[in-house]
Amino acid sequence: MSGAIKKFIPLFDRVLVQRFAKETTTKGGIVLPDSSNVKVLNATVVAVGKGARNQNGDIVPCTVKPGDKVLLPEFGGNKIEIEKKEYFLFRESDIMGKWSE
Repeated sequence: MSGAIKKFIPLFDRVLVQRFAKETTTKGGIVLPDSSNVKVLNATVVAVGKGARNQNGDIVPCTVKPGDKVLLPEFGGNKIEIEKKEYFLFRESDIMGKWSE
């Protein structure tokens, strides 16, 4: 993890993720053209905020942690570029699920 990423801390229930690399071939060996608009929906969590506040004002911690593999929605999130790498910032409630290992 680079130094700039270690210094970036998302606020509240925001989660910073890095999407997996785009597949260039299928499992059957077919090479996909660059024009194929297949979105990568899997990502690795890079940084997590402290959590959202509930109605009583207590902080509810996020359920994901750095290093977790998550499933993202097809649309949404804010694109951020740090040190020429693409990251996305999502609310924890927008993340669809976490892959168990």
